[in-house]
Amino acid sequence: MHCIVVGGGLAGLASAVWLAEAGQRVTVLERRGSLGGRTIAMPLAAVDDVPDNGQHVFASGYEHLMRYLDSVGTREHVHFPGHMTIRMPGGDARRNSFSGLSGLRTAVGDLPGVSGLDRLRTARAQVTLIRQALKQPDWLDEVTADEWFRRIGLPQSARDALWDGIVIGLTGDKTDISSAKVPADLLVTGIRRALATRTPISIGYPTVDLDTLFIDGAEKVFADAGVDVRHRAVVASIDVSDGAVTGVTLNDGERIAADAVVCAVPVWNIRGLLDQVPGHEQIYAAAEQLTPVPIVSVNLYLDRSIGMSDWGEILHGGEGVLEQVWDRQRMHGRDSARHHFYSTTVSAAYELTAKSNTEITEIQMDMLRRYYPEAADAQVIHSHVVRMPKSTFAQRPGTSGIRPEQRTAVRGLALAGDWTRTDWTTTMEGACQSAARAVEVILEHVNAPA
Repeated sequence: MHCIVVGGGLAGLASAVWLAEAGQRVTVLERRGSLGGRTIAMPLAAVDDVPDNGQHVFASGYEHLMRYLDSVGTREHVHFPGHMTIRMPGGDARRNSFSGLSGLRTAVGDLPGVSGLDRLRTARAQVTLIRQALKQPDWLDEVTADEWFRRIGLPQSARDALWDGIVIGLTGDKTDISSAKVPADLLVTGIRRALATRTPISIGYPTVDLDTLFIDGAEKVFADAGVDVRHRAVVASIDVSDGAVTGVTLNDGERIAADAVVCAVPVWNIRGLLDQVPGHEQIYAAAEQLTPVPIVSVNLYLDRSIGMSDWGEILHGGEGVLEQVWDRQRMHGRDSARHHFYSTTVSAAYELTAKSNTEITEIQMDMLRRYYPEAADAQVIHSHVVRMPKSTFAQRPGTSGIRPEQRTAVRGLALAGDWTRTDWTTTMEGACQSAARAVEVILEHVNAPA
């Protein structure tokens, strides 16, 4: 049967790849001139390089994302070192992991910058936190993560060292904005995945650029399977008749017939596409409540090393200014003869987005010099600021359960995207899990008796 996938981001790519694997005839409609959505590389002629639009990292529990990489033949390009480092102002550093001695130290409240009675308070609060995440109180979605931490008595020093950063890393948003239920649900998902796979929780990274990791292999699959990819194809509506999908209509009036459709557009592009779908009002209302959150990344090409001791380092106390630094020499095995390449990340970067590229670069360099003594005399050869004003979405208190299912009221129509209901929030794994569920819906329809 002819299946249309609307949207060529990660959820759309995974949907198209898996439908093609199942032997279906697939057309991908992408409104932009290239595939990848929010997981792309960005060529820079000034330094003859291809950096990414921000550093993307992987959790060990990313089951569906790894399935996608298996399908496109690039799983070998993801590495899990099992540790990251917390960097303190002045240069002190401590390597952390979630297993072994380091994990035990974390469990008993031994965190950077946490001392005295705060260690005991941290250990006690962390036990309460995990217990309430596993058996959630009714009020958890009524409060922010900030309020949750205060209720359980988590010291500010422990929040600065670990927990506020975990919330920002898991949800993409600040603790005083995100519902407490969001990080709680994600902690439970991580624990369950770790138990199911019998592997400790760890963080990994790609050793190649994002186009090589996500897009090139998909395009090869599409070429081999005869998938038709149409760029600059803007869909105006998904067409429905007698409770079944019949195809789509483009902005220029062209109508494309189809037996099934996967709508895999970002949450902020969904309005108007589903007007013919029963219950679309609830889907649009949910989309309105999932408000966008900005992320700012900077690709810094410096004339020397800043002296990082690990592939990725979290800056203690850097929230909202410069939270994470990535050593792309280590990660990609790069030659540093011409320059040293570092990528920085600031989640929930509400204040930074209004600043100029020059201001953002200066802020980042000032922070690096505070944390890395070897960066004191470093000069910027080239900087590349990446603003993503709609990188993620916020789930505020009271929004639990509003994300729509992949299955719709229309036969042959499924939704996909990290904003639909999954076990994760706005992550690459959430996008791929949504695609897997959407493809299941479509294949049920394809195989159903006429």
